[in-house]
Amino acid sequence: MGMTSDDAVLIEKGKKAGEPYVVTVNCPDKTGLGCDICHTILEFGLYITRGDVSTDGIWCYVVLWVIPRLSSRVVRWMNLKDRLLSICPPSIPSFYLPSPRPSSSSPVYLLKFCSLDRKGLLHDVTQVLDELEHTIQRVKVTTTPDGCVLDLFFIKDNLELLHTKERQDETCEQLYNVLGDSIISCELKIAGVQYDNLQHNSSSLPQLVAEELFRFTLSDKEPLSQALSRDVSELKRATVKTDNSLSPLHTLLQINCVDQKGFLYDIMRTLKDYNIQIAYGRFLPVNKDRRELDLFIQYKDGKKIVDPEKQDALCSLLKMELLHPLRVLIANRGPDTELLVANPTELSGRGRPRVFYDVTFALKNLGICIFLAEIGRHTSEEREWEVYRFLLEENRNFQLSNIVVRNQIVDKVRRTLMGW
Repeated sequence: MGMTSDDAVLIEKGKKAGEPYVVTVNCPDKTGLGCDICHTILEFGLYITRGDVSTDGIWCYVVLWVIPRLSSRVVRWMNLKDRLLSICPPSIPSFYLPSPRPSSSSPVYLLKFCSLDRKGLLHDVTQVLDELEHTIQRVKVTTTPDGCVLDLFFIKDNLELLHTKERQDETCEQLYNVLGDSIISCELKIAGVQYDNLQHNSSSLPQLVAEELFRFTLSDKEPLSQALSRDVSELKRATVKTDNSLSPLHTLLQINCVDQKGFLYDIMRTLKDYNIQIAYGRFLPVNKDRRELDLFIQYKDGKKIVDPEKQDALCSLLKMELLHPLRVLIANRGPDTELLVANPTELSGRGRPRVFYDVTFALKNLGICIFLAEIGRHTSEEREWEVYRFLLEENRNFQLSNIVVRNQIVDKVRRTLMGW
């Protein structure tokens, strides 16, 4: 008899307070399953402390020890289980598992609301959507001269219930509860043509900014405030090596790197995009600030990576992803100051989770108001990037024309994105 859904994904609470939850996924294998699992874990705001992966190419067994990154965050563990079940390939008989939810076919909804402006408004709205398990696809935020904010959030519902009146009412009610008297109106409907227009009419990037944001390597001197400051020396200590002497069928990939939020997702994403499968893997913290991974890998066709040039290319790419998983810089946009954050998308087009959440959280903590925000896509050298753009408001505590202040903002945003 085939496995039941309860067997495919198990989530066990730690025996003592503060101990990690243990997430076990036991299901048929597919290329990129590890990436999909790590993406979902990251999306729920969880931190992977250690893990084991093994597969025979047909069946996969994954064990991850996870904790909430913020102690105040309420994790809906049953919803996490359902989401993990939805990405597991069906076993036999398949009716034991819920049907997968293809996110690409999920409808996009337009959340349109108007409110009085205040510090931290955009993050508070983002937090509500995150807790309700809505994924933000695009954003258009504009501040009007009379001190009001018109927000257009194009969202997908991970629970796929937004077509119901109850789910729509829940979303607006939560926004009213958080924003209080400052909210003026709230409307939710299928996006339709408005979403298509926004995708095709995103603001283009100036050539100098695009070159700085998307170039493969970053120089030591960053004219647009993309410097990694004191963290760069630690990040550059990452080592990535391959070894073909230990297994007749697999290449050993050894990684030692600084611990950072999403590092495992970045590795899994890179391997998935290059059709590389993991036969066995183990990742542990070496000490408080570093991680060590041993992964036995092979191409999807079952072959080892024996070509020295391909080995070097893979190692170089992984080192770059670990050093710069996200790009952050500040540049001038006419008379205004613009913060830009970019991350590469997967080949499937899926973006990185919680970037908008983390950036707005960092700016809220700095006390910086956002005059305009938008999310778009940009293609550079056949690679697609998700680009977040924020026009920042001047205030007496932050003179945005000052290079020291700009570096302080970049550093705060980057460290929040990296989980430091």
